[in-house]
This record gives sequence, C-alpha cells and structure tokens, in this order.
Amino acid sequence: MPQEKAKIHSLFAVPNTDKSAPEYDFYNAPEVGDEPEVCPKCYGSGMEVVAGKGARKCECRKQKSSTNTLEKARIPKRYINCNFDNYIPNNDNQREVVWLARKLPHEYHPNYDGAGILFMGSCGVGKTHLAVSILKDLSKKGFNCLFYEFGALLKEIQDSYNTSTQTSELKVLAPILDAEVLVLDEIGASKPTEWVRDTMAHIINTRYNDKKLTIFTTNYLDERRNGSEETLEDRIGVRLRSRLFEMCKTVVISGEDYRKKINKFSK
Repeated sequence: MPQEKAKIHSLFAVPNTDKSAPEYDFYNAPEVGDEPEVCPKCYGSGMEVVAGKGARKCECRKQKSSTNTLEKARIPKRYINCNFDNYIPNNDNQREVVWLARKLPHEYHPNYDGAGILFMGSCGVGKTHLAVSILKDLSKKGFNCLFYEFGALLKEIQDSYNTSTQTSELKVLAPILDAEVLVLDEIGASKPTEWVRDTMAHIINTRYNDKKLTIFTTNYLDERRNGSEETLEDRIGVRLRSRLFEMCKTVVISGEDYRKKINKFSK
C-alpha cells in the first residue's frame, strides 16, 4: 500500500476580532535591550514565592510603595535619607531629644489627642532631620503626612493670587489643613508682615481646632542670647506663640553646627 503524503496546512493571517485588545505597534515597538528590568524574585508579578511557605508581597513592590508615599509627603531630596538611625547625637541634650522624637511615631494613632513638637535651636543641630524622621515613620504606617518649608508655602500662596495661574489660595492651603501629620519647617524665617502672621494664624488655628498633629522647626528661641537677637515671639507674635505652647511640646536642641564640622573635615 503506497505511503500517504503528509497533509500540508497553509497558514492564513486572521484579522483580530477582539476590538478591546490594543493593536501592537510594530513600528514603535521597543528595541531589544529597551525592555524594563524585571524583578528576579517575582518576575514582575508582584508576588514572591517562598519555598515551603507560600507567596508574599515582593520587596520590589514594597520599595515602590514606600517611594510613592514619601513623594506624596513632599519630603525634599536633601532629607530623603534622614532617619533616626543616622542622626548622631553629640551631647546629652541631643540624646534625650532623639529618645523623645522616637516616642511620637509609636504613640501616635488616628484618635491621638496629644501634643506635637516644636523643635527650637540654632542652625545645624538636626531639627529638620528629626522632624523628617518622625514624618517618615508615620508615612510608612499609612498616615497622610506632609512636609512644607514655610517660606515655600508662603510663596505658593502668593503665586495663587496671580490671575494668570490656575490655582487658588484655597487649593494651596487644602492639603496643609487636611494632612493628618504636618511638618512646617523654619517658621519665623519669613519677614513677619501682617499678611504672614494672618496666614500662619489661619493654618495653626485650623489644625489646632481639628486636633491635627503638627511638628514645627525654628531657628529662633524664646530667650535672647544677645541684645540684638529676635525671639520666636518677635517673629510670629504673642498670640501665635501662645497657641504653639498649647499645641506643641517645646524641645530645645543645643549643640554645634554640624555643617561647620563637615566643612572642617573636608578641608
């Protein structure tokens, strides 16, 4: 019996009938080597398989989530690596302050009714470093946190008065007033005009009445170290300084300017 010839099946191009599926762009397709890097642990799935234990959320997704959280908090790049572990106290006062600052993220909860912190001290003693460390710990716990340098905030509000912009004062202030935890850096640094004081009063009083946790930093002290030096009260007024006494624990950080030390070492 003669052996039958194998049947040859012709191949035909079949149009894509799935209208919901996007068409592949052969002309703008990425070249070899342009593909995004795939995580070697989860291969892009987001779930890492652990032998004998099952599956868990991959570290790559945790890192991405943490990065997005910090970006939403508006922490400046200069302070993005600040944490409690890399704050190095140089005296007993700073060791006590670090201990106090570390307590706040552990004690804070959605119904927290305690005081915030007002970090006072001269330049370069780590006020912003500690404030950011608190903010980062609370951000990682899922709280809505926000960082603002007070001068930059005033500039944004002033720009909102420009009729050519699409923003408004209310739009600028809304995140400041709504954030569960706010770090307001360098209060008193801007020229204390009536408008500045009114703006500060609105922010501070609103957050005080809403029982929102606020952490402040300032280079101005409550006592003059010399006859020409201004106090925080001089910069923000008696009424606002009194309000800060109610809503924050005043923490004075003493010590040398670490920036000067770095400069000496570099030389």
